[in-house]
Amino acid sequence: MGIKAALPKYEIYFYNTVLCLAMFWAASWVLEVSSSNVNRKSFKTSVKPGWYYFGRRMDTADYEWMMWFSTFREHILFALSGHVLFAKICSMLAPQYRSLVYMAYGLLAVWTSMGWTYVTLILSHCILLYSISLVKIRWLCFATGLCTLATFKCEPFVSWQAEFVEGDFELRKVLFYGGCGFTTMRCISFALENCERKDGNYNILELLKYNFYLPFFYFGPIMTFDKFYVQVNRSDLTRKEREMWNIGLQGAIHLAVVVVVDVLFHFMYILTIPSDLKLLRHVSDWALVGLAYFNLVYDWVKAAVMFGVINTVSRLDHLDPPRPPKCITMLYVFAETHFDRGINDWLCKYVYDHLGGKHDNVVQELVASLCTFGVTILWLGPCEVVLIWAFFNCFGLNFELWMAKFFSLEPFSSFEVSISEATSRRIRAIFNTFNFWSIVLYNILALNSLDFAKLVAKRLLLKGFPITTVVAMFVTYCLVQVIKERERKQALIDDPDPLPPAAPTNGAAASPIASTATPAAASPLASDPSKEKAE
Repeated sequence: MGIKAALPKYEIYFYNTVLCLAMFWAASWVLEVSSSNVNRKSFKTSVKPGWYYFGRRMDTADYEWMMWFSTFREHILFALSGHVLFAKICSMLAPQYRSLVYMAYGLLAVWTSMGWTYVTLILSHCILLYSISLVKIRWLCFATGLCTLATFKCEPFVSWQAEFVEGDFELRKVLFYGGCGFTTMRCISFALENCERKDGNYNILELLKYNFYLPFFYFGPIMTFDKFYVQVNRSDLTRKEREMWNIGLQGAIHLAVVVVVDVLFHFMYILTIPSDLKLLRHVSDWALVGLAYFNLVYDWVKAAVMFGVINTVSRLDHLDPPRPPKCITMLYVFAETHFDRGINDWLCKYVYDHLGGKHDNVVQELVASLCTFGVTILWLGPCEVVLIWAFFNCFGLNFELWMAKFFSLEPFSSFEVSISEATSRRIRAIFNTFNFWSIVLYNILALNSLDFAKLVAKRLLLKGFPITTVVAMFVTYCLVQVIKERERKQALIDDPDPLPPAAPTNGAAASPIASTATPAAASPLASDPSKEKAE
């Protein structure tokens, strides 16, 4: 079944209507729970006075959001503004030295914020992995890098290295782990790319330029070294038409999203309510399902804004950073489930694709996914919740391949050929519906807690059966069809169907090249092999 399979317009309109009504219905239940429990004793620590002209309290349960847009706002704006200023001056006066200016400013900013002992610690890890990369043995570079990463996740190495940071300010721990973790991943990327280089080695100065680029240093995203090296050393700094307009528009959109989220925090306490299990046991099924969904959407919004602000700065530096994460609403296959495209690109390039090949062999896919999630566990920090999350996501990724292999056998393959593409799309959407809720439940586990995920699953599948289960699955089915319709339209834009060949003039025969090329160009899946695998 091609991704260009279309459904009748009235059917798509019906799915959109059902979806909009369901969203408003779930939001109304969450709003009612938030308003009726605002004075609850368990809310006092996280629901605090907000903007006075709203006359309502604000949900401040997410420390990361509050840190970025209140505590850390002045610091990050000051640091990034200085980076943009110096980068602009350098790009106008001496563009050939702009990478050195980026490095010097980044080193100075890290030194000012964390102290010279922290800079020394970071430099020691860079020198270690650079030395190992000179041997040009991939497995040795990778093993050394993972051992280095483990020193920031396991005791007593963590406490010992944390003592190198001077002062005891509020953001000390966040900046320490962020800078060290991303430094290690960047050093591994550099070492592996150095192993691939045939003629000589990269200079250690290139590693320092790569690592101390300030917008990416503390909070990412990660851009692999091969892409960064090409882009930062590019001599042509001309911009495309309306590029500056698009960059300014993206910055304005991010600012507007921050304001909207802050406003919604005054009315919907989606982060505080899941922490009160006594309250959750008494809320309606629709409020619980809405909380689960809105928590994941919010986490995507937070990641999109955080990376979007940094990416806007990097685009001003003529870089092409990793795209923002794909919204959870648009995910119905495990193959596309990632909230950080930078980490995902890093894992795919150096682990998943390297071991999995074409991802059509069951054993190779299992080994590749196990190794990929093993590195992910180390990156996130080994603990019970992370291990459970990794197990279920790894299982889901492999289960998709097993099912694809199974349904490619007879009589299923013949059955699908015999039915229309629209019917095939509807049948696949039914299976994608269950996939969607598996993704939601697995990621709730990582974002909230194991107890909240168990409560949602129990209410959705057992206590709420059959009414809640059937209605929730039907709404999800409508959502999947809306996503598929959006993907169909995008596929037509990226790879439009070729026009039929012109009628031969004067009785001449049509060109044999055109007649043989047309069927291949008209293949609905030729333009997107990743979507073919997911389907």
